[in-house]
Amino acid sequence: MFRVLRDRTFGRLFAAQLVALVGTGLLTVALGLLAYDLAGADAGAVLGTALAIKMIAYVAVAPVISVVADRLPRTVLLVGADAIRAGVALLLPLVDQTWQIYLLVFVLQAASATFTPAFQSMIPQVLPDEADYTRALSLSRLAYDLESLLSPVLAATLLTLMTYNYLFLGTVAGFVGSALLVTTTSLPRGAVADRSAPLLQRITLGARVMAGRPVLRALLAMNMVVAAATALVVVDTVVYVHGSSTGVAVALGCFGGGSMVVALMLPRLPAAFGERRIMLTGAALLPAGLAATTLMVVTDSGPTVQWPLLAVIWSALGAGTSIINTPSARLLRDESNERDRAAVFSAQFSLFHACFLFTYPLAGWVGAQLGQVVAAAASTALATLAALLAARAWPARSAHVAMAVAGRR
Repeated sequence: MFRVLRDRTFGRLFAAQLVALVGTGLLTVALGLLAYDLAGADAGAVLGTALAIKMIAYVAVAPVISVVADRLPRTVLLVGADAIRAGVALLLPLVDQTWQIYLLVFVLQAASATFTPAFQSMIPQVLPDEADYTRALSLSRLAYDLESLLSPVLAATLLTLMTYNYLFLGTVAGFVGSALLVTTTSLPRGAVADRSAPLLQRITLGARVMAGRPVLRALLAMNMVVAAATALVVVDTVVYVHGSSTGVAVALGCFGGGSMVVALMLPRLPAAFGERRIMLTGAALLPAGLAATTLMVVTDSGPTVQWPLLAVIWSALGAGTSIINTPSARLLRDESNERDRAAVFSAQFSLFHACFLFTYPLAGWVGAQLGQVVAAAASTALATLAALLAARAWPARSAHVAMAVAGRR
């Protein structure tokens, strides 16, 4: 897997991704502590609102930026996004009102919604070889999982030496480091944008391409499967472990560990089994894991299940999300051409996060009002329906498979 880092361009871009991820991880911890300073017992509501704003920014900004900024050099686009994120991180320690947090979070996530799809859509040009591209996707997935595990540990270590406000400086350093690495990298040129169509048609191009191709319609359905499982883990883990900070860390570590195992194994699997069989396996695993979660009845004293069961279920959910998420970029690459690829990646980024606008409230509000069993059952039903739609939409002998046999376009 790691041999793709020998490619100078990808190696630098991956390093940029890593340092930006570390900065983001430190920001997550610092933002939670800042919210507690401002809102006290209402910090959860502040963070919940900030999370909703993040998703709205992802959904609304990505497809628009991909069109409005389609003629900007990629270096300018990526460095500009990093500069905005660094600027926001510098301003966050100065806020004294919750509305200021919401405004800055929107700007920060709008910049992330600019950076991430542009970054992802460029990698197929950097690594045109099928095997190398698969390794790069697995490496990227591994980086996300490691960040989720190691950033809280790094933040906790730093907090023994300094106040949380200094964590924002670590965030700034991450984004500045990312910008410097991008600046010193020779990036491939994108396709010349066609602006003959009306603006609205260009903004919706990626979504229309995805809706018009059976394989990408299946991916849209699988996005909902992943969102249903991820939302339950993110929102309700603290409830299942009865507020134990150690329990949250261990449970989320199991989820991330399951994802990492798949990321390490996946480069060897597509050639043997094909994306359809692999990803639909993940789409079947997630509803099964969610159904098993209904066995973990929460009482006043915590979950009635033993920790080994929770660890197994959360690991299975992490594996299932990685089975779907890691190969998804291959589908986007193979089902698009160079002229519409950036739009398709932006549409996937936007539509994937749109699912969370539904699944986060489903996991949180239903769990709070009707109980965790009902929330898990509702998430199971949603994931099962979406998985069945994905299997039906993705033909066994798809155009994607035909392209893989005939050779990349």
